[in-house]
Amino acid sequence: MSKLSSIQDAVQSIENGALLALGGNALHRSPIAFVLELIRQEKKDLSLIKTAGALDVDLLALSKSIRSVYAGYIGFEMLGLAQNYRKGVQNGEITVYEHACASVIAALRASIYGVSFQPINGFDGSSLPELTGLIKWISCPFTNKKTAVVAALKPDVTIIHTNIADEKGNAYIDGSVYEDLIMVKAARRTIITTEKVISSTDWKEKPQIPGFLVERVVHAEKGAAPGSCAPLYTIDDHEVHSYLKNPKKYLERKVAVSHV
Repeated sequence: MSKLSSIQDAVQSIENGALLALGGNALHRSPIAFVLELIRQEKKDLSLIKTAGALDVDLLALSKSIRSVYAGYIGFEMLGLAQNYRKGVQNGEITVYEHACASVIAALRASIYGVSFQPINGFDGSSLPELTGLIKWISCPFTNKKTAVVAALKPDVTIIHTNIADEKGNAYIDGSVYEDLIMVKAARRTIITTEKVISSTDWKEKPQIPGFLVERVVHAEKGAAPGSCAPLYTIDDHEVHSYLKNPKKYLERKVAVSHV
């Protein structure tokens, strides 16, 4: 049975108020085409999970589509701040559940393992547990040592962008995988957007993502642009600067063009 879907139908399956995990990292292989379609369909009250977000999160903040974010970092790295995300937080429109990137990963792993929390190391001396309340301290039942733990995060839907996928949902990422596979395994369901769709009989590389974990596959060429999708294309600095200079004008231009 083919899992191929239009991007419009895939986004239509997302309910308002859903908890979404977005793959990629900062400006690299994030599902931008899917994010723009979420905005076109005026999805609202979304919550996002992201280790390090940039344009994807900022676009959804600009469109007033999100109510909360679980993330370690949101920003455009050396290119600038995520201005609309910052405004949304400062205005009380977006609730921030501030993590470290490692604690987001640990929270997702807890869902994979079917447990309510996951131990995590590296927070000794950090003020993050006290400031956020997201990281708790317990006494280890084996060593009696103080141990940091983080509550499980289970996405309603994970959306990732890949280089190649087939009609059965098997998918391959060329280059850095980031936390995408963890997000897929933790989620209730997964939607993939991909640069290229091939037949399931034409694989030359072993797919990292098995089709049984994937609900829908959307063909979205340049679906991570203006970010990168190695080795096919790099970050379009001009487009990113265009967004940062005038986000509203950029969004109006992009939303006016439906991605097929």
